[in-house]
Amino acid sequence: MTSLDPSSFRFEALGVQHDRERFSCGIEPLDIYLRQQARQNMRKRVAAVIILTPNGRTIAGYHTLSQYAIELPALPLETQRKLPKYPFVPATLLGRLAVSVAFRGQGLGALLLMDALRRSLDGSRQIASAAVVVDAKDERAQAFYKSHGFKELLFHPRRLFVTMDYAETLVGPRAPEESAST
Repeated sequence: MTSLDPSSFRFEALGVQHDRERFSCGIEPLDIYLRQQARQNMRKRVAAVIILTPNGRTIAGYHTLSQYAIELPALPLETQRKLPKYPFVPATLLGRLAVSVAFRGQGLGALLLMDALRRSLDGSRQIASAAVVVDAKDERAQAFYKSHGFKELLFHPRRLFVTMDYAETLVGPRAPEESAST
């Protein structure tokens, strides 16, 4: 397969124009979610579903983001020390991330991850979030997230996180604060 130019893709919220039926990442629960549950989750406001498309119809990949909370004791001590001693810490959940088998090997997984981190970081300016959390589905997914700096939460196998500060080092600084007008 030839390498694709990542700039030829764009991110969009999942809509009726996107061909969910033809999407296949090879992991049945992720495929079923996109086909049968994703739009319902969006309508019920329990997940934002963002797709990556080369043409406005084909889905090359997708990720989901939701609000979440981490129990403070689940974080490593060095992270706990930097946070207030609240029982729970606000976080953003990267619930799902999948790349279509038709687009594998093009670096789109990393592109989707960076978009999810950017959106999480930008959202944390309006609604506090100290970290991004992900549940890796298998060892391969776990290795992917670890290669991008995610660390394991204590007491939860395959649940990983990065702090927003670290996310900012991966995706660059936040956009300047908008000036308030009154």
